[in-house]
Amino acid sequence: MSQTNHRTVPRKPGRPKEGEDLRYVILDEAELAFAEHGFAGTRVRDIAMLAGVNQALIRYYFGSKQELFDEVLRRRGSDISGARHVQLDRLLALPDPPSVSQIIRAYLQPQWDMKQSGPNGAAFVRLQARLHAEPEAHALRLRSEVYDASVKRYIQVLSDALPEIPRETISMRMAFLVGTYLFMLNDLGRLNDLTDGQIGDIAQDEMLGQLVRFLAAGLAAPVS
Repeated sequence: MSQTNHRTVPRKPGRPKEGEDLRYVILDEAELAFAEHGFAGTRVRDIAMLAGVNQALIRYYFGSKQELFDEVLRRRGSDISGARHVQLDRLLALPDPPSVSQIIRAYLQPQWDMKQSGPNGAAFVRLQARLHAEPEAHALRLRSEVYDASVKRYIQVLSDALPEIPRETISMRMAFLVGTYLFMLNDLGRLNDLTDGQIGDIAQDEMLGQLVRFLAAGLAAPVS
């Protein structure tokens, strides 16, 4: 499903309104631009124009275009990872051990909330999908830096909930989970292609519930 959230009318160059943090203005515009055009297709001067600043200020705050891109990913990626820790803490504080479905929902909910938080949140979800499609070493290191701590914590909790499944199998299935939910967040229109338009519009909460049930069954599937 294609979305275009990028601003079509650039900010006028000059000073931002009082109290506005230029660093976050640049990050917001870079996020939209990278999501729409990818890393290679985005020019620093275009980000500068949209943010209403000169290129020198971007270099001052972030250095290179690569460093700016990395900071865009770290900013909201860290928010998502932090929210996953919070969701898991709440589950583990309950009197009963969490179910596999509860654990998966806790993991997915921050990403779902991010997509619905506004144009920049939706742009970040698209940008994140781009990053996961990049195999080069830098992208792998960046994903590891931002997400690994929370992912490994969920793998441990899932291992506790599914003691009959080897940890290495749960780790592999967690990778399947990540690929599945990123696809569903970014290509919901494919559902209507596969069902000849019979599904129509589906509420985000309903979609998340269906996805949680599917993924829970896969994670808990017997090991042959």
